[in-house]
Amino acid sequence: MSDTDRPALPDRLAIAPRSPHYNAQVLAHSIGIRFNGKERSDVEEYCISEGWIRVPAGKTVDRRGQPLLIKVKGQVEVFYKA
Repeated sequence: MSDTDRPALPDRLAIAPRSPHYNAQVLAHSIGIRFNGKERSDVEEYCISEGWIRVPAGKTVDRRGQPLLIKVKGQVEVFYKA
């Protein structure tokens, strides 16, 4: 698959379908997120321009059973995996 078959990576993306920043076309492809130079696999949401990611806060869940997320600030790089 070439890069032309993939949609452009958005500035902000969330993996939860209930989020307004959810994008099924982008998530259909395997994407990678590098945060402060280290690749992360536990990211629930990111924003490149504001420089943050949201990750689960351990095993803690809210009253709806969704993981509680914490915002961590730093350098965010997003890329398609080969």
